[in-house]
Amino acid sequence: MAFPRLNQSLLLTFWLCLLLVVCMQHAWAAPSDTANTRTVNILFARSFQGITTDSGSIQKLIDSVVLRQGNTLMRCDSAYLNMRSNNLEAFSNVHITQPGGTEANSDYLRYTGNNKLAFMKGNVMLTDGKSQLWSEELTYDVGTKTGVYSNGGTLQNDTTTISSNEGSYNLNTHEARFIGDVFITDPSYNVRSEDLGYNTATKLVRFFAPSVVSNEKSELRSSNGSYDSKQQIAHFFARSSIRNGSQFIEADTIDYDKPSGWGIARGNVVVLDTQNHSTLWSGYASYNDISKKLFARIHPVLRNAREKDTLYIAADTFFSAPQQASPKPVLDTSQVKPTASGSARRTKKPLPLLNAPATSKADTTAPRFFIGFHQVRIWSDSLQGICDSIAYLPRDSVMKMMGHPVAWSRESQITGDTLLLYFDSSRIRSLFVPGNALLVSRSGPEKAQLFDQVQGKTLHAYFRNNKLDHMIVFPAAESIYFAKDEQGAYLGVNQAESERMKVFFKDGNISRIVYEQEVKQKMSPLSKVSLPAMRLSRFQWLGDLRPKSKEELFQ
Repeated sequence: MAFPRLNQSLLLTFWLCLLLVVCMQHAWAAPSDTANTRTVNILFARSFQGITTDSGSIQKLIDSVVLRQGNTLMRCDSAYLNMRSNNLEAFSNVHITQPGGTEANSDYLRYTGNNKLAFMKGNVMLTDGKSQLWSEELTYDVGTKTGVYSNGGTLQNDTTTISSNEGSYNLNTHEARFIGDVFITDPSYNVRSEDLGYNTATKLVRFFAPSVVSNEKSELRSSNGSYDSKQQIAHFFARSSIRNGSQFIEADTIDYDKPSGWGIARGNVVVLDTQNHSTLWSGYASYNDISKKLFARIHPVLRNAREKDTLYIAADTFFSAPQQASPKPVLDTSQVKPTASGSARRTKKPLPLLNAPATSKADTTAPRFFIGFHQVRIWSDSLQGICDSIAYLPRDSVMKMMGHPVAWSRESQITGDTLLLYFDSSRIRSLFVPGNALLVSRSGPEKAQLFDQVQGKTLHAYFRNNKLDHMIVFPAAESIYFAKDEQGAYLGVNQAESERMKVFFKDGNISRIVYEQEVKQKMSPLSKVSLPAMRLSRFQWLGDLRPKSKEELFQ
């Protein structure tokens, strides 16, 4: 029986189809589809060709190529698969899919099957279904679902976009790391950095190099810390700063809660207020950028920079806030009690609650008042002082010293129940003592222990060019004055009483006294009086307590 001769072209087609069926059967008969499977299997290709090389058998796959390794599917227009090395090269419309919504696209793929490492090039896009990472070149670990780029890349997560020179993104943990020219753009904030981490699920930003977080109102700077962009909470662990309008805070560590407005600064704190020309140093400070309240402790020192004379104030604690037009802040002086030694102490009444959430936004244009509590020391070129508590009200340009206040100007010392200092824009204008006023001015050398003295119920002193010019004491004025001639020789001691006295100064010393109304006075030679007894009833000389320099306030 004779068989018809088959057309050679038909025969070739038959064998190719048979080979395709065998290959498809081999593919579907592959081991179970698990993540640990390392063999890259061919699922489909419209045409393929076997090529034998020194490195082993290579399958050339063309058109609608589909391959699988474990639970990872790879599609492309064409590919070369080395069966021996389990390596793959894929070209055009490369698409990798994994369970959980993970996908990767590129123009070119070089894949090492044994370690599941893919090098992707050209329009690379990696996504977990919620975030997308774009780059021109990317190395993708299929096993760990981690993409790494070194020639620029961009991550898009909801409304947040992050770009950098180098970076990596783990689609399992949602952790990303960005290095070199890092920029984060978000509707509510922007970030510039050289090294930071970002979690696309929690939206937590971590800083590993100098970084700047900014929006239209504030700016945060740090080189080590984190910022929770969901909760808007920051923790900075290296030297960091916050700038908000005219307010600036810098410290070794800063914690910041934007919803409540509170920032907590610790260690070598510096607070600048450019609007009010003040600087505060302390070991601890809390600041609210909504209410603009500031609370400082641990050796705080406040500097108020004036055009002619800069004032430094040290205290145990400072509190500051914008001074509203009404009501004016009032310090409760009933909390200050004298001790047996005459120094001031404060009762254990607690301070106001400062860390409560702010209920209303403060007027940022209002001048700031401040209050200092306990062991207050003041230093400037023209005036030094001590007291237990101090308050400054900028709307009235008045500084109130309370709790055994003492003020020194050149050779003169002023004490009373309370001292009120009035300032103009650049210098002290006047000083008022509303009760138990006493002026003591050293006369002659220190070892002589001679003091000119004036006391009365009230005292109003006036300054010119930051120097005592004259004062008025009224009523019940008394004085002990060591009069001198033009050469400075003592003429005697003048003891006087009157309803009102005017005291004039020259070069910081009393030059003359004018007595008014119901005057009683007596002039005695120095040899006829007991000099140690030449003291008024309220006399006290406290020169040893006088601050000697601004550096002393920082000790």
